[in-house]
Amino acid sequence: MRTLIFGNSGSGKSTLARKLAAEQLAAHLDLDSVAWHPHSPTSRRSLAESQADIEHFVEAHSRWVIEGCYSSLLALVLPFAEQLIFLNPGIETCQHNCRMRPFEPHKYSSKQAQDENLAMLLDWVAQYEQRDDEFSLQAHRRLFDQFHGLKVEYHDNLPFNAERSATSVSPR
Repeated sequence: MRTLIFGNSGSGKSTLARKLAAEQLAAHLDLDSVAWHPHSPTSRRSLAESQADIEHFVEAHSRWVIEGCYSSLLALVLPFAEQLIFLNPGIETCQHNCRMRPFEPHKYSSKQAQDENLAMLLDWVAQYEQRDDEFSLQAHRRLFDQFHGLKVEYHDNLPFNAERSATSVSPR
């Protein structure tokens, strides 16, 4: 299976992607790793640089899970995906998950640096429904609506089970 997972920051993309990749014995790509310069996490790479890395990953792996919030990069993956998972649990849940997030050494030099960024992150997450950028609900909704394969939108943050609240859409 080739699965693409997206949603707001804190929606559970990385957690779900790691779980699915392990269950399906699939490769996992976090789009953060191709979106930013490795030694300057505040400097975005060009779309062409990111695209080359994404294409290399997709060609190198027959089974994969790719996750992120960048609509420009997600759109590059869309033609290769067999399944779309849109995590949309709401602002409060995303903010709670951000507060509970463990230290991410691949993004921050220290736990203190990560904690110092938390207020900005919580504010940014809160703007998800109002923003009109590539990270917004509107951009994610457009990607979801244009995909004609197997897709599902989750509205909560429970573990995958029968109790999950979802809007499931079959291939057209």
